Amino acid sequence: MKIIVGLGNPGISYRMTRHNIGFLAVDRLAKLNRTAIRTKRFKSLFGTGWIDSQQAVFLKPMTFMNRSGEAVKGVADFFGSTIEDLVVLHDDLDLPFGRLRFKQRGGDGGHQGVRSIIDRMGGNNFLRLKIGIGRPPQGMDPADYVLKTFDKDGQSQLDQILSEAAEAVKVMLLEGLEKAMNRFQKKSRRED
Repeated sequence: MKIIVGLGNPGISYRMTRHNIGFLAVDRLAKLNRTAIRTKRFKSLFGTGWIDSQQAVFLKPMTFMNRSGEAVKGVADFFGSTIEDLVVLHDDLDLPFGRLRFKQRGGDGGHQGVRSIIDRMGGNNFLRLKIGIGRPPQGMDPADYVLKTFDKDGQSQLDQILSEAAEAVKVMLLEGLEKAMNRFQKKSRRED
């Protein structure tokens, strides 16, 4: 069974921050597939459902970002899923805002949530969908930037970005990674 993991931090104060775009994307994907994320177990919130013919778990770790692997490992063990069954949706500072990029394997790129999953799952052979949040303004600490809410311009684009991320995961699951990459990793219209 595929486990679609959205990374973020629990709590209302973090809900609309850049670091929580993974939570927002998995919420959108679950909603589009008529699945409620409300089961509380394994230090997480999750729901089980279907993306067309593919059964999936929609997972939001409730451990805070740097301990996400604890929740992911507990849910993966419960469902008998392997590391290859994970699809992790997370923010990326090095991608322009709204840009999507799939990545298979590799390092954590400085992302504490991804690092925690690699550590707890014992490897890096899982798929990630990185969602660009852009770089902080000159002089702002990246740690502060990711915990800030989206500005008005970002909020106006967020709905489209979340829909594209949800569609990208669906295409990847149903039609394959190469088709999803070709369709969703092209230069964003927002960068033109």
